[in-house]
Amino acid sequence: MVTAWIGFAAGAGIVAGTLVSIIGILVVPRNVSSGISRRCDLTVDALFHPVIPRNASFEFRDRVLAWQAPTALLVRLLLWLTLLGVGYGLVLLPTVHGDAARAFSDVGSSLFTLGYSAPTSWGSTIVEYLAAFTALVVVGLQVGYLPTLYAAFNRREIAVTLLASRAGAPPWGPELLARTRWGIDDTDAGPVMAELFRSWEAWSAEVAESHTTYFTLARLRSPQPSSDWLTSQIAVMDAAALHLSLAPSREPKLAARLALRMGFVTLDRIARTMRLPVPDEPDPDAEISVSFEQFRSAVKMLEDLHYPVEVPVQQAWANFRGWRSNYDVAALSIARELDATPALWTGPRRWPSQPVPPRRPSLKRSGNTPPEPPRPLPPAEGQDTQPP
Repeated sequence: MVTAWIGFAAGAGIVAGTLVSIIGILVVPRNVSSGISRRCDLTVDALFHPVIPRNASFEFRDRVLAWQAPTALLVRLLLWLTLLGVGYGLVLLPTVHGDAARAFSDVGSSLFTLGYSAPTSWGSTIVEYLAAFTALVVVGLQVGYLPTLYAAFNRREIAVTLLASRAGAPPWGPELLARTRWGIDDTDAGPVMAELFRSWEAWSAEVAESHTTYFTLARLRSPQPSSDWLTSQIAVMDAAALHLSLAPSREPKLAARLALRMGFVTLDRIARTMRLPVPDEPDPDAEISVSFEQFRSAVKMLEDLHYPVEVPVQQAWANFRGWRSNYDVAALSIARELDATPALWTGPRRWPSQPVPPRRPSLKRSGNTPPEPPRPLPPAEGQDTQPP
């Protein structure tokens, strides 16, 4: 019987730890660190790696990884129920005189409400009723969790889809600014850009809350391979940083700064939730993944479209590098971890990827025939060239 009571103590600990994980993930409205959930996510992530060949195209990787987050949800539910079964089975040992086979048979009957094994004593009755109640609560919470998860996903994706017409697909910050000039007679885009930055400030705040509270959202991929919540966030932040660096006296100024600030917070919080190394205090003079040649090429494209560039390119580069250093490490770390769409200025991926420029519609279809802006195809991501 000593062994049975040792099992009882171990089982009580397993049940308690599992319930803490369940309540923390499904009920508590904040990011609660759960070793069970984290190990489950890491295990599923590791299982998906061998499925993807090193030289696979991004479209193939995206199709495979689209199953990762849903699989992790199901595996986590199965793991919770398994741990509860093991824990309650051990708790039941003293009431069945150490008969492990009988204990786990009784608990399995209770957890899955099969009803083929009736309790034989008041002790086993209490434990088996608790096991049955716990299983019903866990499944019910998981069922209620999914609508919340996918409602947040749909809100996120609406903004991402809308951005594709403004920043291209895949999205890119300079493209967002270029499309305020390209083929448009009225170039006073200040109010339009201000509204965009305000909406993305609110979007970033919602993503910061939802993607840290329900981390599975970060791995839920967009329906289209060329769209991605992270590369969209980076594109809007790069556009705001470029505008503030190139035209510091022109509107929108406050809206761009607020969108950038909320973006810093969002990417930093998500990176820390993923336990990725990010600096506590970014250095504004630190090197960034965007090279000077890439930046200068983008500025040349905007100048050809008569974007109001007010400062020399070297000064603009220093300003842009100061803004980008606030989110460069976090953005690239998350992009690599999630294997986000390989958009321009978003760094390397887990598998070899060539950055993809945004697709552009033909202006000739609508009768507008201004010269198409040059498409800069920058040097390899991560290679910096300093200004002269």
